Amino acid sequence: MMRNEKASISVRKIAFTTLLFIIIFSVGVLATNIKINDVKIILSNKCEINVLTTKTKISDILDENHIIIMPDENVVPDEESHIDETNTIRITKMSDYKNNIIKLAEENSEVSIEQLLCNYSPIVEKIVTEQIAIPYETITKQVTEGQTDTTTRVLQEGKDGIKEITYRAKYKNEEEVERIILSEKVISEPINKIVQVNKKSTSRSNQTHRVDANPAINSTNVLAKRVVSTTPIVKTFNTSAYDSCIKCCGKSNGITSSGVKATPWYTIAAGNAYPVGTIIYIPSLKDKPNEGWFIVQDRGGSISNSKIDIYMTTHAQALQFGRKNLECYVYVP
Repeated sequence: MMRNEKASISVRKIAFTTLLFIIIFSVGVLATNIKINDVKIILSNKCEINVLTTKTKISDILDENHIIIMPDENVVPDEESHIDETNTIRITKMSDYKNNIIKLAEENSEVSIEQLLCNYSPIVEKIVTEQIAIPYETITKQVTEGQTDTTTRVLQEGKDGIKEITYRAKYKNEEEVERIILSEKVISEPINKIVQVNKKSTSRSNQTHRVDANPAINSTNVLAKRVVSTTPIVKTFNTSAYDSCIKCCGKSNGITSSGVKATPWYTIAAGNAYPVGTIIYIPSLKDKPNEGWFIVQDRGGSISNSKIDIYMTTHAQALQFGRKNLECYVYVP
């Protein structure tokens, strides 16, 4: 009887030890999979608190430690941001914040308080998802027949596609100052518009052909003067517009791929078949600035050899211009 009781006690000890080992091992594995951040919180009264947390968002860390931001206090980084490499959250009184700005303004008389307040405004970071249209292309099919008149028939209507873009945006004074694309996903592909053009057999294709008349001869435009002795090629381009905003270019400095700064109603982005320096005249835009004369100075990820993109001053102008097929005189250097 005593032997059986001892054996039972030994089994229970072994089971308890095994269970304890499993618990310790599981906790260790869990701890290695979760990053613990050592964060310093500097309060408005200059007190410092060091906390260990698995959170990264500023508001979550403050809530976790029961810290309430008062209406007259300012948090850097702001509550919607995540901790940076310094792992420091600084809470200051708005009066202290403005006093520091006033002190800086007094030390530098050339800078106003309003300018300093603008420069030192907190940066708000947001994750934004938006859907944008993928423009469809118009494909023209030429059919030569023994007819006198030219007829056009739409074989397939075009439809824009949809692309979903997720990016991290930073705002200062409610103005976007930086945008970083995190992911892109095509929701639906564009459906190209197909147009069939029936022409009489004696006609020549209007897509690409040389002409005897050179519109540069009778023009006083600076670009036209460069090509008065060059015979142009006439080609129909699918034409759109862009500006130097982040939506169009992913940057906002206006510097083209050729290294020069883009000029509205002057700079064109074209495919690789047209070298930088190629001059293009668009008769339908002769009443616009620069009298319809443009020069290739830029490229673009979605610009093929059948497309061109005209640089404009604002994004609103580019949207208003839209997309259209235009006959162009191309002077390849």
